Amino acid sequence: MKVLDAIITVLKKEGLECLNCFPTTPIIEAAAAQDIKPIVCRQERVGLGIADAYSRVTNGKKLSAFAMQYGPGAENAYPGVATAFSDSTPLLVLPLGHPLDRDGVFPMFSSLKSYESITKSIEQITTPSKSIDVLRRAIASMRNGRPGPAMVEIPEDILNQDIEDSRVENYKKIKFARSMASNDEITNISKIILSAKNPIIIAGAGVLYAEATRELAEFAELLQIPVMTTMEGKSSISERNHPLALGSGSGVMSDPVVHFMKKSDVVIALGTSLTKHPMVTTIPPGKIIIHNTNDPKDLYKSYDIDYPVLGDTKLVLEQLIESCRDYLSGKIIRNDVPEEIFEVRKQYLENWSKHLDSKDKPISPYRVISEFMKNIDPKDAIVTHDAGSPRYQIMPFYQSDTPRSYLGWGKSHQLGTGLGFAIGAKLAAPDKFCVNFMGDAAFGMTGLDFETAVRTKLPITTIVLKNSTMAIETNHMKISHEKFKARDLDGDYADIARSLGGWSEVIDDPEDIASSLLRAKEKNQEGISVLLQFNTSKDQNFANMRPFG
Repeated sequence: MKVLDAIITVLKKEGLECLNCFPTTPIIEAAAAQDIKPIVCRQERVGLGIADAYSRVTNGKKLSAFAMQYGPGAENAYPGVATAFSDSTPLLVLPLGHPLDRDGVFPMFSSLKSYESITKSIEQITTPSKSIDVLRRAIASMRNGRPGPAMVEIPEDILNQDIEDSRVENYKKIKFARSMASNDEITNISKIILSAKNPIIIAGAGVLYAEATRELAEFAELLQIPVMTTMEGKSSISERNHPLALGSGSGVMSDPVVHFMKKSDVVIALGTSLTKHPMVTTIPPGKIIIHNTNDPKDLYKSYDIDYPVLGDTKLVLEQLIESCRDYLSGKIIRNDVPEEIFEVRKQYLENWSKHLDSKDKPISPYRVISEFMKNIDPKDAIVTHDAGSPRYQIMPFYQSDTPRSYLGWGKSHQLGTGLGFAIGAKLAAPDKFCVNFMGDAAFGMTGLDFETAVRTKLPITTIVLKNSTMAIETNHMKISHEKFKARDLDGDYADIARSLGGWSEVIDDPEDIASSLLRAKEKNQEGISVLLQFNTSKDQNFANMRPFG
């Protein structure tokens, strides 16, 4: 067997069903020969976004991979891998490598050298006999512990060399390994939580990857603790239906998050890195912090942690539930937390009603989000957005429901990422209404990959909040804009979408928002990709921006 065919055979054993890719690499043909469908993007970073979202929506249970050529292909893919690394997404990246006799020779781009800082593991296949071992290590690394992208560089002159068939036949599929906390840790933490006056839970992406959403709800309900999520952890508890859900915290956040974080005395951080970052809620000083993560690198990284808990979030939650139940001895905790959340949120939405219900023209972007919530059931949708204004506008107001009904990203800020995410979500969940919100600048980055959704028959809806400027930069580009109009961007994105084979509408009247969204959903159900261009205001009235510093 040739090394190339051996690689594909192993990946197929690991459950690879489709290969996200961009030519030229022989891996595409080899995969197709073994009935693995290629999903060919128009640019590598979007293909990585498709692979990223596919992995998230399948919760890492289905192998997700991206393959590209050496040199330009590997260079263009860098932003997509950086996003996956910053957001801990498990996926396999397979760049073709230069032949070994010119590997590392200036000016040849070396994936092995260049990607080391943004991959969980990276290795080059240097001899045919090592190829299976390298693949096994990569897949084990990306899936176990804190997930993340793993890269295997395959030199061009290795691909067609021979390997023993038995090496491939004897390959065993990688299993997930999980660990729990010690009994003493759980005992001590349970006592702290039960003695707290105003505890709060921060739920991160680790809750989703551990498939611990049921346990999170059970734990919160047992002790009547309010739950906020990180941006990546959004959808780990139903913001739509659960009375203890506060919403998400990021660079902006709703009043319920701010209110209960300020009030809290004990912060229970579950499945989150607690990284200090502009897109992450800062924990105010003076709180007792309990921190659960499956990666020791996270512990004490950004905060003085009082009680570190290393382990799988699902197993740790199960331990905490059992321990706290024992201490409660049948006692049922009752408090006014759900009512308090309801009242704070009610007042918050009333304060924002002038934006959410605005009849102004150009349309308020908040009215678009409000109408989306009123007309699209979040349990039937998967929603994501781009960086900049769309992210700040959606985060506090979009109420996610079921796990992975929302895809959050943001510690690495490549504009245009949301489009690939929507396509990848549709690939993973064809029955869902998959929607990405983006602005003018984001469309300029990746908008032509709307054609990828059309061509691959993965019907998504792209919502462009068009205000013909980079509004998020209003305070950063004052002089350059006053003198040279440096922030202004423009274009008819609806015309572009039609020319790429999709269906599109331009909406100027806020009264037409609801009907356009319902038509888009119908068109997606018919197999047609849709772009809705909402001509919006330059509204920069954001919710609480980093109120804790």
